[in-house]
Amino acid sequence: MASLLLADDHYIVKRGLKLIIQSFMPGSKIDEADDGDSCFEKIKNNNYDLLILDVNMPRTDSFVLVSNILALKPETKILMFSMNDEEVYARRFLKMGAMGYLKKDEPEAEIRKAITTVLNNRKYISPGLSQILIEDLHSNHSENPFNSLSPREFEIFQHLVHGHSVAQICQELSLHSSTIGTHKARLFKKLKCSNIIDLNLLAKAYNVITPS
Repeated sequence: MASLLLADDHYIVKRGLKLIIQSFMPGSKIDEADDGDSCFEKIKNNNYDLLILDVNMPRTDSFVLVSNILALKPETKILMFSMNDEEVYARRFLKMGAMGYLKKDEPEAEIRKAITTVLNNRKYISPGLSQILIEDLHSNHSENPFNSLSPREFEIFQHLVHGHSVAQICQELSLHSSTIGTHKARLFKKLKCSNIIDLNLLAKAYNVITPS
């Protein structure tokens, strides 16, 4: 009998996932979490065969959460669950150690396939992401520039494009202003941007802005 944790702040999403899981894995133990804190507490106190983790939960930095979970329990199988763009986000989470990235609008058959694949200790790559990776192999275009950012730089980038000041970012991330300034300078250099306007234009071009 499999033991799973569903971390999502939308009741209807968790309800739908539970029904799908119970339809092909009857008797499975399914726990729930509504945000990053409750998710991490449950991970600390239980051993799950699979964590299905929503990318956008309130008061939650998903990149930090995934990093903390894998630091605590490296064997944790994580399947990210999101409406965010696969091309940027799937690669980033897979590089961090997640086992798969599933779009919320995938059909039930694909959801079953993703869950089964990860439970069998194999990476799940969606048909859409597979096509992107194949096209990359045959393309002369350079890689998405946002892939060059470190997890911390990408996190600060998200705060900047949402209009947060350095003081706000310091408070949110518990970092000194000089540290924020260093990361900001590095990400601007990597992205070849000279100001916030350029940064926003580039972010929109690559569809990498998460909901605030």
